[in-house]
Formats: sequence, C-alpha cells, structure tokens
Amino acid sequence: MSFNKSRGGAAVLGGGDELVLRGTISKKWTLLLCLASFCIGLIFTNRRSALEVNKMNLLSGDCAPKSVMEQKDIIGEVPRTQDAIQALDKTISNLEMELASAKASQEESELNGAPLSESTGKRRYFMVIGINTAFSSRKRRDSLRATWMPQGEKRRKLEEEKGIIIRFVIGHSATSGGILDRAIDAEDRKHGDFMRLDHVEGYLELAAKTKSFFVTALSMWDAEYYIKVDDDVHVNIATLGNILAKHRSKPRAYIGCMKSGPVLAQKGVRYHEPEYWKFGEWGNKYFRHATGQLYAISKDLASYISINQHVLHKYANEDVSLGAWFIGLDVEHVDDRRLCCGTQPDCEWKAQAGNVCAASFDWSCSGICKSADRMKEVHQRCGENDSAIWSAKF
Repeated sequence: MSFNKSRGGAAVLGGGDELVLRGTISKKWTLLLCLASFCIGLIFTNRRSALEVNKMNLLSGDCAPKSVMEQKDIIGEVPRTQDAIQALDKTISNLEMELASAKASQEESELNGAPLSESTGKRRYFMVIGINTAFSSRKRRDSLRATWMPQGEKRRKLEEEKGIIIRFVIGHSATSGGILDRAIDAEDRKHGDFMRLDHVEGYLELAAKTKSFFVTALSMWDAEYYIKVDDDVHVNIATLGNILAKHRSKPRAYIGCMKSGPVLAQKGVRYHEPEYWKFGEWGNKYFRHATGQLYAISKDLASYISINQHVLHKYANEDVSLGAWFIGLDVEHVDDRRLCCGTQPDCEWKAQAGNVCAASFDWSCSGICKSADRMKEVHQRCGENDSAIWSAKF
C-alpha cells in the first residue's frame, strides 16, 4: 500500500514539474512578444515623427519670408497676368460676336449661286444698305427709285449676282396698324423694298432706330457690311462697294466721313445735347465719329451691337451714339471723303476728273436740299455709269 502511495506521490510530483515547465515557457514567450511589440511600436513612432517633421518643414518653408529675388519675380508676374486676362477677355468678346453672327446667319435665305458663309453654309451677301426713311417721305423714296436704287428685276439681279441688298427702313406708328402703317403696307406690296422694324417712329428716336436696324439686318442677312444712309442722299453703289472691298482685311471696320462737331449745351437749338456735361467743359467737341448721312460697319461690329443692344447708351444724336458704342473697342476708323461729297458742282467736277463720289449731299441741309425735286439732276450730273455696278467686281 505504501508502495502505491509512493507511486501516487511520485505521480503527483511529476505533474507539478510539468506545470512548472509550462509556466516557464509561457513567461519566456510573453517576454519575447512584449519586446517585439515594443520594437515595432518604436519603429512606427519614429517614422511618424519623421513625417510630421517633414510636414512642418514644408509648412514653415511656405510661410517663410521670400527672398528679394522671389518678391521681384512675383511682382513681375502681375503685368503678365493682367495681359493674359485682357487677351482672354478680347478672345471671349470675339467669340461672342462670331456666335451672334452664326446665330443670325441661321435664318433661311435664297441660295441662287451667290457665295456661301463658311461657318453656316447659308447665303453670304456683300453689303446690306438700309435707307432711313419716314412716313412723310414718299416723294423722297420715289426719287431714289427713279435714280440710283434699282427696281424690279434689276434689284433681284443685284442681290443674286452682286450680293447687295437695298431696303427702305421704317418702323411703325404710335398707333400700330393705323393709317400711316397701312399706307406703308400698300407701298411695300407695290415695290417690295421695305424692311420693317419693331420700333416706334420719331425724330428723337433715331439712335434707337439705328440700333434696331443693325440688329434686324444682321438677323435677316449674313453680310460683310451693313450701311445706313438717309433718304435724301445720292449714292453711287459701285463706288461705295469698291471702297468697302478695300477694307475687307479689317474685321472691325467703321467707315464714313469722320468729324468732331461741337457739343451743343444750349436748349432749343438743333442737335442740342442734353447730356452735354458728360463731354467735359462747356464748348468741348465730341469724340471722332462718322457723319450720319452715310456710314458703314463690318459684320463684327453689327454683331457687337446685337449682343449688347440692351446696354448701349443712346445720346440725342444717332451718329454720336454709334461712335460712342465703339469707344474702347479695337475698331478701325476709316475716314473717306468720297462718302460726303457736296452736290454739283463739287461731285460733278470730281466725276469728270475720274474721282467719282460714293455719296453726295448738301451740308447746309444735312442732305440734298429739296431732294425730292433735285435728286434726278444730281444723279444725271454726279451719277456713275449705268453699267458700273454690273461690271464691278468686289
């Protein structure tokens, strides 16, 4: 029995040794794991610290004072940046004008063998001549139809072969659809040579009418030039076309007889300027602009007017208003005195000398005095040869 006890004790003793051995191994492994964890943590801590140091260095480098050379470089960049912004603004403006032109050219037009617009594939005209007229000017209109303005088949041939559109330009009366409007409707049915504007007629509204003409003409016809002329002015169409053709390389051309008349502050006088104070001291002159009897603008400028029509300021005089709209733009002002000849003997002498005038009128009347009665005589003495327009190549 004792023997069994002894064996049992030995057995118990052996089990205790095994437990002690296991405990010893567990402590060693625990120590190793702790040591390994400490080393790994130390490595990550050092790496994180290094990243933070680099980040602080970068931040401190950005905030550090710039050297004198660096400051000069920054100052030197300012004008170059301003130039780039101005160039971008100019590019955007040009794109807007081209977009307006493209939209206007989407209107349907007859394709009768004339040049086509490269951007739209629509009919491209050379020039659109708008003759400013009034309800009371029937005799003036008839005098033009009998002289320099082709009628019927000749007018259609002029449009198809030469790309030249000519229309009388008029709006409507204060009572739209009244007797004055019906008279124009009947005249238009007979001749078919009117361009009607969404505009109320009135002498004090000439600037608004001029703007409406360019906007409407641009929407109806895709042309290189748009011309406004008064109904008491004699025009030689071929000579006018030859003048304009020479300036095709100028995308923003403003063509006419340039002048700079006095700003009239006194009330009650003709051409009184209510906003005279905007032009400086009493007695100052206007900026240079084309006289109102006849002037021409290129398509880009007509597009500019169309785009900005709602913000363009109108002065008392329409020719001044047009000139004001182009101030600040990169516009080529073309002064050609053949666009403002006097009537005979002035235009007659020039015609005999081979220097035919494009437009003739009397300065004293701001047009041909008593034009309804004298237009035929002026045409006979100062008009170009009847075949000139058909032989002209623009």
